[in-house]
Amino acid sequence: MYEELRAQARQAAEELVQASGIRAGQILVVGCSSSEIGGGKIGSSSSPEVAEAVFSGIWEVLKEKGIFLAAQCCEHLNRAIILEREAAERYGYEQVNVVPQPKAGGSFATAAYAHFEEPVAVEQIAAHAGLDIGNTLIGMHLRRVAVPVRLSIRKIGQAPIACARVRPKFVGGERAHYDNELL
Repeated sequence: MYEELRAQARQAAEELVQASGIRAGQILVVGCSSSEIGGGKIGSSSSPEVAEAVFSGIWEVLKEKGIFLAAQCCEHLNRAIILEREAAERYGYEQVNVVPQPKAGGSFATAAYAHFEEPVAVEQIAAHAGLDIGNTLIGMHLRRVAVPVRLSIRKIGQAPIACARVRPKFVGGERAHYDNELL
């Protein structure tokens, strides 16, 4: 079961990276409900083992491509973000003091905290792409103009997934011309 979850998470991450155009040094935010993956209601049955399997599948892809992973905590930590200190410093995010736990922060954020070289918590970010596993509401951590991305995979375990990429805002009027590379 865990190997299947890892493979599904890896596939979702690979497809999202490809479809979104996210590059090395940018941030991909992940919100993940291990409860939903297991078929339960969000927040009801956190599973460190499920989260570890999903984390490892995503982390393999992002680490290989030099993309920062941002792990969204659950509502008990006000959806704070766990990420590498390097990313926080590069983007000017202010560190806050909290260490996620499976029932206070969530199992996925706890796995990220355990695996990152120098994990830090921050209150908010503006990520370049996002993967929402189990309706965790990652939109607050994406840049202003988010565009849905459809993948061939629709679920990880029993949890529905939703993905997004970002693009620059359009400015100007009807005579404006836009760079198709940025759409």
